[in-house]
Amino acid sequence: MFTPEHEMLRKSVRAFVEKEVTPHVTEWEDAGRIPRDFWRRLGELGFLGLEFPAEYGGAGGDFLSSVVLGEEMARCRSGGVAFSVLVHTDMSSPWLTRYGTDAQKAKYLPGIIAGETVCALGITEPGTGSDMAALATRAIEEGDGYRLTGNKIFITNGVHGDLYFVAARTGAGTPGRRHDGISMFLVERGWPGFTVSRQLDKMGMRASDTAELAFQECPVPAENLLGVEGRGFQQLAAGLQRERLMAAVLALSGAAQALEDTVAYLGERQAFGEPLARKQALRHKVVDMATEIEAARQLLHHAVASYVAGDDAALHVSMAKLFATEVANRVAYAAVQLHGGYGYMREFPVEGFFRDVRLWTIASGTSEIMKEIIAKKLLS
Repeated sequence: MFTPEHEMLRKSVRAFVEKEVTPHVTEWEDAGRIPRDFWRRLGELGFLGLEFPAEYGGAGGDFLSSVVLGEEMARCRSGGVAFSVLVHTDMSSPWLTRYGTDAQKAKYLPGIIAGETVCALGITEPGTGSDMAALATRAIEEGDGYRLTGNKIFITNGVHGDLYFVAARTGAGTPGRRHDGISMFLVERGWPGFTVSRQLDKMGMRASDTAELAFQECPVPAENLLGVEGRGFQQLAAGLQRERLMAAVLALSGAAQALEDTVAYLGERQAFGEPLARKQALRHKVVDMATEIEAARQLLHHAVASYVAGDDAALHVSMAKLFATEVANRVAYAAVQLHGGYGYMREFPVEGFFRDVRLWTIASGTSEIMKEIIAKKLLS
């Protein structure tokens, strides 16, 4: 599926991760944030603009380039670092290239690609998760713009972000079309009435800053409406398949790295006069882990190919997201178990992966939501 050009990119990203990311993840995990220089370095290397048009400083590449970026970033042994990067590159900014005006692209894309403007996606609210139609944030038209009022929660890059892609209700839906009346806005840090209420303390993904946001009569210029007023849900839905694929990519690539770490540990650790890798029960557990990872990888790559081909990929994407993230959680459990007491210690990467990967059966659509989508596709 990947071309020689993709593999050259993979080598570049892997070298960057090994030399400039992995040595610092403990520091960034403890700090609960990624330094700004990291974003600028990503921009300098061209990793933040892989799919963006060349006229704005991007590489003009394809979706598989982003898959490669996700697979290699997830090897850094910090789910929070990889997640923050992919929120910026794949879960927020692509809506600007798809629905933004020429003026919006010219204003924001160069900074996004250079790593000077960090992006965040503001959809989830304290009382609204998977049911986006129930969101309560309002954008009331006033004069030459809107007044935005409401709260958002669980926003990755929310504390230290610069540009927020915010969903708000501009009109009322109907019982038969509950998602109508939702619009998307580009909101900048520092605007009046926009505050970061608090930084959230999480189980895992510690290096990614996660915030609760508050908007109180925040003025948003009319030119910062993204796309068509009232069609925000439809715009977001068009990108959900991409987001779910990237969630599966991050979870599964992290699982593959955890398996590598486990195999290395079993080869080094001695017990009863021989390496643990010689113990049949443990060897067979490794086989189970490796087989599930490979099965999930094949399903994921099939879903990616379907998405790239422009097919109606919702069924296969949902299956891949469901299976890959559940497999990754099973691998995390087994990796900790096979490390014994050391697997419970923070100095070993599998402990962090165990905490990080738990998010992926929740974020970008829970496993239960994925099953409902699959059921509707199969049974309707």
